[in-house]
Amino acid sequence: MIKFTVTTPEYPVLTGLVILSFAAIHILGSRLEMARSTPRRIWLSAAGGISIAYVFVHILPELAHHQKAFDRGGPFGLLDGSERHVYFMALLGLVCFYGLELAVRASESRQEAASGVRQVSTPIFWLQLVSYALYNLIIGYLLLDREETGLVNLATYAIAMGLHFVVNDQGLREQSHPGYDKVGRWVLAFAAVAGWSLALTVDLPPVAIAGLFAFLAGGVILNVLKYELPADRQSDFRAFVLGAAAYAAVLLAAP
Repeated sequence: MIKFTVTTPEYPVLTGLVILSFAAIHILGSRLEMARSTPRRIWLSAAGGISIAYVFVHILPELAHHQKAFDRGGPFGLLDGSERHVYFMALLGLVCFYGLELAVRASESRQEAASGVRQVSTPIFWLQLVSYALYNLIIGYLLLDREETGLVNLATYAIAMGLHFVVNDQGLREQSHPGYDKVGRWVLAFAAVAGWSLALTVDLPPVAIAGLFAFLAGGVILNVLKYELPADRQSDFRAFVLGAAAYAAVLLAAP
């Protein structure tokens, strides 16, 4: 059952600063001069590596813990009888964002054929914006859940998701739709803060937290790889590996 409560974070100032920094990444993303320079692929690839390391070294192993919430049956016992529900949610997150990416690419191709400009259409832009707003809402909501499991867990989540915000913001900005700078960046920034604010007042049941956490894992995997794999991204494999290896080492060394 969903409970409406007022949660007092153990580190209220810290979590508030973290969520504001997430929002600032979108709002101030256009001012990142290094995002327009040649070395940008180095630090963006490193950021992608850090995000993917967090998923594989921290989030995926933690899914086994969250599966316990599904093992208890969830609402009305509807989830009894399987040990894989949490992994299905991770798959669902990946599939949803893969479908969104295919829609974006198809829209870009149609626009390019019609006008000579490779840009996503306005309807698809809004579909993408709503999808990423929900994505940011989940990230913001789970920030307080990370806090409840310890300061180290909060710090590793904040760093990985903050850099993931950078990768997503620059990827969305590259699509050059005029609506992103005018409206989109503000919507995404607000969504992250709204998710954090929602966590202060709405206490979701463990099975819902588990589902959101798993869905986020699948989404992060797809979103990182989609910005790293295409040839036109000019990604830096060495930076990606270095970022992944370095952050994996930090996570493995953390208590």
